[in-house]
Amino acid sequence: MKIVLFDDELRGHLLPLTFTRPVAEIRVGILTIAEKWATRLNTTVSYQTVDYLQAKFPCVLDESTIFINGACLPTESLVEIIKDLPQQHTLVTDTGRIVASRVKSFEDINDNTQEVQAQFINYPEDIFSLNGQELESDFALITKGRSSVSLSKTNTVIGNGHIFLEEGAKVEGAILNATSGPIYVGKNAEIMEGSIVRGSLALCESAVLKMGAKVYGPTTVGPYSKVGGEVNNSVLFGFSNKGHDGFLGNSVIGEWCNLGADTNNSNLKNNYAEVKLWSYVDKRFRKTGTQFCGLIMGDHSKCGINTMFNTGTVIGISANIFGSGFPRNYVPSFAWGGSAGYTTYQVPKAFETASLVMERRQKELDDIEKSILEHVFNLSQEDRFWEK
Repeated sequence: MKIVLFDDELRGHLLPLTFTRPVAEIRVGILTIAEKWATRLNTTVSYQTVDYLQAKFPCVLDESTIFINGACLPTESLVEIIKDLPQQHTLVTDTGRIVASRVKSFEDINDNTQEVQAQFINYPEDIFSLNGQELESDFALITKGRSSVSLSKTNTVIGNGHIFLEEGAKVEGAILNATSGPIYVGKNAEIMEGSIVRGSLALCESAVLKMGAKVYGPTTVGPYSKVGGEVNNSVLFGFSNKGHDGFLGNSVIGEWCNLGADTNNSNLKNNYAEVKLWSYVDKRFRKTGTQFCGLIMGDHSKCGINTMFNTGTVIGISANIFGSGFPRNYVPSFAWGGSAGYTTYQVPKAFETASLVMERRQKELDDIEKSILEHVFNLSQEDRFWEK
């Protein structure tokens, strides 16, 4: 049985995060959506996504392929229904959105449908809003039947039963409160001395909480990321750093990002009004339905020291933000500058920086990665208003 996680027509609502990945590669909870399905179905997965991403995220078919919506969050009951799905049958929601279909190719999906309940990641704010739910679900899935590595007695612990350390994890001299949610410390991850954690928290493989960090859950620090200062209900996908003091709240940070020292974001408007976020689909700001929403930052973007982000700010791919004052609430991909104005971060310079950053993690900016970034540069040209 082959599992193909497909992007449907709503993937654009998750930009800029889906400029560089299929929807199923979004991390929410401990695992990415793809990892959740692969673990629950005990198989590997592949992807059906936009053409320019397909080389990095290939699609593999066979005679018994099941296509699953990459934005759909798996549950135990939904997984069992999908396992028993007959050939040429399709699962849909009450609104007609496809959840899963067992067909030979995506073009063979038909009207032989069964209605099911399913939950999706539809917008960037869903990632931090649903992070607590997914973190608890992933924690139960990953730790079932397993024993945690012993926790050092140098720590102050509240709610020890919901703390799990993988092999190689290091936690010394920290305050860990797991009464409001589990705390998961991945392989070779580290919580340094003086850190204060109120769960739920996912500290993924080789990630680090630096000395004196203050973390309120539900928060996810993706693989090989570093976090210092104060963080509340945020998700860092992986390979990104917020290494110094400053506040990050109700935010989603992509891969290969860096927040300069004392970077702060607002997650609540002064008048307590509903937050709006930039919509790449509608080309305008849309209502989120929430009072709390901070920073959405696409892959490879950076900001300088003392950067201030207003409530509901969206930063595209490979942007470099610096200077005094608040930058715009929407900064297009490959922007260079801040409140004083922008120029274009040209592709060769962006490649140069990305290569240096990735080399530090023993990763390569290969031709496939370059092709993706160059495609995004071209896609986003119309958004760079200063070029017109």
